[in-house]
Amino acid sequence: MLTSDVRLRDVVEEDLAIFFGQQWDPEANRMAAFPARERIAFMAQWTMILADDTIAKQTILCDQQVAGNIVSWDEAGAREVGYWLGRNYWGKGVATRALSAFLEHMQTRPVYAHVAKHNIASMRVLQKCGFAITSEDSDEVLLVLQAGF
Repeated sequence: MLTSDVRLRDVVEEDLAIFFGQQWDPEANRMAAFPARERIAFMAQWTMILADDTIAKQTILCDQQVAGNIVSWDEAGAREVGYWLGRNYWGKGVATRALSAFLEHMQTRPVYAHVAKHNIASMRVLQKCGFAITSEDSDEVLLVLQAGF
């Protein structure tokens, strides 16, 4: 039974140190197939994200602790979504509940997500939230959430 309280709130600057630590986890990097950034590059990226009003960004809270983040942006005319969760929160339904809440407030459809092919858990999160696999290659799977979900 899932009993944790999962909520979203605006990202604040104090969250960035936690996000930085979460993205430095080697297992998280392997699962996401995305390399960790050094502190200066990481903070520069987040400074840009925070300043860009076209990017939707939320901090994921689990039992009032920063568990990770969800971000949505335009990429070549398509709306993308991505999330990052600290390893302590994996396998507890936190990502699914957070993504579901995020998508309730985001009216744009379709929404696309790219996932490393070996990251079965992340694919399941997206599928539970209504995304369907549209294509895959040797390294990555593309999922889409269409209108009506």
